[in-house]
Amino acid sequence: MSPRIDPRVDAYIAKAKPFAQPILKHLRATVLAASPKIVESIKWGSPSFEYKGMLCGFAAFKEHATFGFWKHALVIPKSADKWTEAWGSLGRLTSVADLPPKAVLIAWTRKAMKLNEAGVKAPHMADRKKRKPLPVPADLKSALARDAKAGAVWKSFSPSAQRDYVEWITEAKAAATREKRLLTAIEWIGEGKRRNWKYER
Repeated sequence: MSPRIDPRVDAYIAKAKPFAQPILKHLRATVLAASPKIVESIKWGSPSFEYKGMLCGFAAFKEHATFGFWKHALVIPKSADKWTEAWGSLGRLTSVADLPPKAVLIAWTRKAMKLNEAGVKAPHMADRKKRKPLPVPADLKSALARDAKAGAVWKSFSPSAQRDYVEWITEAKAAATREKRLLTAIEWIGEGKRRNWKYER
């Protein structure tokens, strides 16, 4: 099996509803046909495709599937834009017939690749303001001080990786939940894992 193929995508498609499987298989084959340099992965729990950054991805739900380009507004012509119908560039997908011709989808994928090569940022990311670092709560700071390994890893984390943990812990409403998250966080940090490590390749 080629290194650019992720077996987790096979598993995702196999678990999808019967109506969605042909759609997902078609999308997968078409995107990968655009270039041998495209690599698939799982991001945020759904299949995604990358080439010098995020390109596109798809997802399956109970009654429809979706497909979207990361730089959607720069890739899809307004005449074909169906974002308002459902998350994704192509709206609600219930059969392969809802998809654009293969040649069109390949052309869009290659356009997305060129945008990544040029270092063009997705509009929604370019406009996003940098968030200020969150202060580390006392209980997390104390726990990190008691665990040398976790403390060292924490210092190596990027501000965004640290923020993910801080938000997760401080958003707990119950004291018991917060304590459980704190213990889990120290364990994961000590193992060098980011907050969302389960969804990272």
